[in-house]
Amino acid sequence: MSSELRLKKLRGSGGYVMATVDDEQQRKGNLGGPDLFLAPIGRLDSEKISKYYCNTCEKEYEGSPRIDYEAPNEVVAENLVLLEKGQYLCTTCGSVLAEYRNFSKPDEKADVGPARPEAQAAYAAQSSPQPAQSFQTQENSGVKTFSSVTGLSVYDSEARRVGVVKEIGIQPGQSGIILVITKNDGTSSTIKWEEIRKVGEIVLLGGQISDDSKCSRCGSANSTGSKFCESCGNKLK
Repeated sequence: MSSELRLKKLRGSGGYVMATVDDEQQRKGNLGGPDLFLAPIGRLDSEKISKYYCNTCEKEYEGSPRIDYEAPNEVVAENLVLLEKGQYLCTTCGSVLAEYRNFSKPDEKADVGPARPEAQAAYAAQSSPQPAQSFQTQENSGVKTFSSVTGLSVYDSEARRVGVVKEIGIQPGQSGIILVITKNDGTSSTIKWEEIRKVGEIVLLGGQISDDSKCSRCGSANSTGSKFCESCGNKLK
């Protein structure tokens, strides 16, 4: 495989950077669509970044944004370690262009296990019912929500960033709390709360997101494992 460097546009939630990347970095940033994304790549050498665009400033800047990072080496689950976390920040307004998390599996052949006991306690605290006054109605989705985890990055059980939390609440006619996330490709997906392994600085799922929950008739996202569309009743794949 060629190690030739290529100048690419790498998108983030708050803008993009123009940087030279090698084949491996390009593979990491390719999430299956036409665009490349910055978060899966992690921390780039600032010298490889020629310019960036900030959505807040609505302006393109020469050079690299500020890159803040730390290496917590935190065990977030059995056989899963958070090695590094960081942010790409606009040097003018301080807005976040992109966030990333780098994970490691000490035993690459083994699966990721349950969250550590402290994480389970945090999960239980986060999943307790919220006061009625903390809910707000979102007219566009019919979901009553509260914003305690809105905006957190969401990772699947293979330590891949799959999106960010859009809203969390209860769907009319359904029991239990659900999480609505905006996936990397811009579409939405609904996750049942019991399928979440950990809630902290990130949201760690107990499995992987499948597109089978999207209704072919009306396009609505449904809870993982649903057999019929929760909006129109159509049978799902």
